[in-house]
Amino acid sequence: MKLGFAMPHMLQLKAMMQPWEMQVTGADQTKLAKWAEKLGYEMIAIPEHHVIPRSHVELSGPFYFNAYTAMAYIAGATESVRVNSCIAILPAQHPIVTAKALSTMDWLSSGRVTITFAVGWLEEEFALLGVPFRERGAMAEEYIQAIIALWTQDEPEFEGKYVSFKDVAFEPKPVQKPHLPVWFGGDAAPVLKRVARYAQGWWPFLTKPDDIPGKLDFIRSQPDYNGQLADVYYGMSTSRVGEGHKVIDDPSARADQSRQEIIDRLGHLKDLGVTWSSVPIPAVSSIEGYYDYTQWVTEEIMPAVR
Repeated sequence: MKLGFAMPHMLQLKAMMQPWEMQVTGADQTKLAKWAEKLGYEMIAIPEHHVIPRSHVELSGPFYFNAYTAMAYIAGATESVRVNSCIAILPAQHPIVTAKALSTMDWLSSGRVTITFAVGWLEEEFALLGVPFRERGAMAEEYIQAIIALWTQDEPEFEGKYVSFKDVAFEPKPVQKPHLPVWFGGDAAPVLKRVARYAQGWWPFLTKPDDIPGKLDFIRSQPDYNGQLADVYYGMSTSRVGEGHKVIDDPSARADQSRQEIIDRLGHLKDLGVTWSSVPIPAVSSIEGYYDYTQWVTEEIMPAVR
């Protein structure tokens, strides 16, 4: 089991936010990213929304980064830790721009980028961005094909309803070959089929842990399965969040678990096919307490689960 670093104040979800996180600044996050790398955490992932309608703020909070900007910043502040998104909204931006942002990031970071795409769920956000919500699945399908073409073809070409190009040059290509790892986040059958076709990883959200093996079987049973699925990320606190970011009381995901409870939970997730996880942000009183807690995790949890 590999452990990602739960960066505080990445969002303000009612289901997950600890009050002390509001004190954490961007400068603090830069120091924490370097600290996480020093301790041996292997990934920092960035949530993304572009705009939150006021009606969703109570549950979702108003605070989200642009994933690519934050990923690039953290990659630039570190030397070995991987950066990822959790998730990046694939239909929200033209795929040529997305492909360029990610290949640039991978080039400058010497190949430390993974990307988790999703189609998005917040219909009002799509309306504000001028993106047709009901077409987001079809757009995502074309966009990922176009992005992979740009990353892998010497003379990229693609012809589709939403994006087309030919007779173009596209560099830098990603450092990682054939391209940087692509994951998809989400739970619906079309998402799982997209994982089968294109991805190297899957990030479930609403899927209950005990249902993960069945969905992995579904992915691998698809006739066009690419045979590349290697990673599944399920953070321990994920099951505290329901559809629409509603709050769920799940004792197995609480923030104050003992050493043995955490080890047992991570062991169970591993048995279900999960390869990456993260320990919930605890209810400490300050950022100093989080430094102590994350070091405790590296000393007490990491050796037992790796």
